[in-house]
Amino acid sequence: MSLMSIRKSPFGSVEGEAVEAFEIERGGCRAKIITYGAILSEFHVPDGAGGMADIVLGYDDLDSYRRYRGSTGAICGRYANRIANARFELDGAIHDLSVNEPPNHIHGGFKGFNKRVWQAKPDAANDAVRLTLRRPDGDEGYPGTMNAAVTYRLTADAALEIVMEATCDRPTVVNMVYHGYWNLAGHAHGHIKDHVLTLAADHYTPVGPGKIPTGDITAVADTAFDFRTGKRIGADIFDTAQLPEAGYDHNFCLNGSAGTLRRAVHVHDPLSGRSLAILTDQPGVQFYTGDHFAASPAIGKGGAIYGKHCGFALETQVYPNAPNTPHFPSAVLRPGETYRHVMLIPIVAP
Repeated sequence: MSLMSIRKSPFGSVEGEAVEAFEIERGGCRAKIITYGAILSEFHVPDGAGGMADIVLGYDDLDSYRRYRGSTGAICGRYANRIANARFELDGAIHDLSVNEPPNHIHGGFKGFNKRVWQAKPDAANDAVRLTLRRPDGDEGYPGTMNAAVTYRLTADAALEIVMEATCDRPTVVNMVYHGYWNLAGHAHGHIKDHVLTLAADHYTPVGPGKIPTGDITAVADTAFDFRTGKRIGADIFDTAQLPEAGYDHNFCLNGSAGTLRRAVHVHDPLSGRSLAILTDQPGVQFYTGDHFAASPAIGKGGAIYGKHCGFALETQVYPNAPNTPHFPSAVLRPGETYRHVMLIPIVAP
């Protein structure tokens, strides 16, 4: 018998389409998912003293999710991250995508998965909420009708599992990501520069104009990108020779075999004592320190002010611009195949 409870409530509407919220509680943790953008809106977890905190950035109302930049807590697709010049070639055909970050394409376009209302169904048998979305052939320029799904599940041992899936009736590309921002001290704490990050990545992909990868795969040794043995996020963040924007927004090439679930990330917050790990089957992870909040601060849950470095994203993924970079891991999905992307996120209190 499941020990989980799922509660459903309204969360506004978009163009006459109702948006719902689902709250899951299990294993001492509580999550809230809304159907707009398939967003993880809240995630409450304990610290070592039993105190609870909501450790994901988010907003109290639907208008704020639509107003503020950053895809906060959303599932991005079809292709999350960037595609250079908003086009790619597949099987000899050129596909022109929407140009929503000129001259490039990012996070699926003007109205990607992160800006759509998904259909949701509680799944008590699997202690989960499953959300589905169907998008037509030509949506934002992508070929093929795509059926996408994401399942959020809380496990008995205080882990959050996120499973993203997709099928398509024509050859296409897909890279769905969970685009949440974490702050283990609590979403309203203010900054994450003292969090200690460990990344199982010996290499990363440097970027050029528009944050498009250059195509190089570069060793992290002796650079600001070396998190292999654990380092404060803020240790090198103001080294503007390596990080011109005083922040990270880079893809790291994860060690181990893509397709195999393996530990990729560990983060520890000395203030609260909380730790978070990420296991994934994807080849890369985008580490982003929320730099866009510098120019556009947001008013988050409970009136919290979200500014630069207020949270960090760790988006497990296929590499950015992989459809135009043959030596990067493939993002191609063909009819009869199922795209599947797993993130398992254990939360550890001391």
